[in-house]
Amino acid sequence: MEIVAYLKPTCGWSTGVRAILKKYNLEYTDKDIINNAENYAEMVQKSGQPLSPCVVVDGVMLADVSGEEVENYLLSNGLVQPSEGDVDVPTNAPCTDEEHARMQSKTIRFF
Repeated sequence: MEIVAYLKPTCGWSTGVRAILKKYNLEYTDKDIINNAENYAEMVQKSGQPLSPCVVVDGVMLADVSGEEVENYLLSNGLVQPSEGDVDVPTNAPCTDEEHARMQSKTIRFF
């Protein structure tokens, strides 16, 4: 399975996506959309929208998803088997106020 994840370095939803991919021991390419303008532009072009996280699983774009939604997609399509493994972070949570403050202090203009 080929997985490309367009994620923020720190973000509740991005952390949740990483946790789910780790839970199922799935290899993936993690594309930082905050510190790399090309990754962000690629995500917008491929997903047709600017929100993250976005995850591409074998060519299927899952746009603006949580870890919970990624897990549901993988299970519903028989790409993984149910796992009793635990994750140590919420899989469907927004960025904390502290994360937003850190990101705002490092604003990068792409347009």
